Amino acid sequence: MSTAPTTLRDTAADTGRGVLEARLTNLSREEFARDVWGRTPLLTRGAGDFSDLFSASAVDELVSRRGLRTPFLRVAKDGSTLPESAFTASGGVGATVADQLDDTALWRSLADGATLVLQALQRTWEPVADLVSRLGTELGHPVQANAYVTPPQNRGFDAHYDVHDVFVLQIAGTKRWIVHEPVHPDPLRDQPWTDHRAAVADAARGGAHLDTVLGPGDVLYLPRGWLHAAEAQGEVSIHLTLGVHTWTRHALAEQLTRAALALLRDDPEMRGSLPLGMDGPDGELALVRRRLVEALGEADPAPLFHRDRRGGARPGPLGPLAQLAAVDGLSAATPVRLREALEARLDGGRLSTRAGWLDFPETDLPQVRRILDGEVHHAGDLGLPFVERLLRAGVLVPAGP
Repeated sequence: MSTAPTTLRDTAADTGRGVLEARLTNLSREEFARDVWGRTPLLTRGAGDFSDLFSASAVDELVSRRGLRTPFLRVAKDGSTLPESAFTASGGVGATVADQLDDTALWRSLADGATLVLQALQRTWEPVADLVSRLGTELGHPVQANAYVTPPQNRGFDAHYDVHDVFVLQIAGTKRWIVHEPVHPDPLRDQPWTDHRAAVADAARGGAHLDTVLGPGDVLYLPRGWLHAAEAQGEVSIHLTLGVHTWTRHALAEQLTRAALALLRDDPEMRGSLPLGMDGPDGELALVRRRLVEALGEADPAPLFHRDRRGGARPGPLGPLAQLAAVDGLSAATPVRLREALEARLDGGRLSTRAGWLDFPETDLPQVRRILDGEVHHAGDLGLPFVERLLRAGVLVPAGP
């Protein structure tokens, strides 16, 4: 029988410190932002006990009992990724799924020196999902999690850089990390290391900025763009990588430009056709530039920013049967709370969330503001029709006993 994952030990809540300080760096968010964020690697020895987050038994559970499919796992060896057909098979009778993980094939791959990469653990392993949700809220940037399982004296990938910041949490075994300074600082999401393959290879042959071995409980932070390669030492290594997909000024510029172009759609002159017979844009550029600059000055990118930010992660889990029971059994005494990780935002009478948006009359806005505090409320204090509407919309969830 499948074993249930343990509940994440809420160290941050116990101590009043954030996840960043309590579990990852021993620095407050203010100290981390001032001295480290996006600037330089940070190695934190003995950051904590991560046994409540992930373990070797968690790897076996996910690979052999959860019926995972690709791309929740990939396999790498000697710097290359194996084809999915090498480690997947049919789900068997009654399961019309052809690409479930094949635990026998994965065992053979691991024994042959391959690295197993369990991807998007924030969707498949509850303790990691809880940590990722809280860290993303604390940082204000989307976070995802992968686990890397590497046999002794092997590396899954050659020197490379990521287009997102990472926190590496060593779970089991030891792993040597060799870190070099960037060849392309602060890469955007569409600027992968393969665009600079030769420069990366040259830099990796030079002197390292950091050459260290991580043991269980150690954490390494790397800003995007920093080159790194890692190799397991004398036993199987398991580490978690928390990837922070940072919002950038370039992304904000894109949103501002999109908002300005939306304004120009309402300008009849800008919708007009270019003159017949023209062989280049020169004669029209002055007008277009002037109108575009004016639109940039008027445009508000905030709605696009918040919409894109909401799309960067999923809301907290919602049990359909528990939700149905809450609606059917709704009474004045029913305790409810705002669903976690909703990224809820009230603009005027519209509540926008990762579960969708709802419009409210002015008379309901005080209740909306009350639920946004995240605390537990009783349905009778908010109004039963109001609560039922938000339960049905997946915005409120039952708070439990």
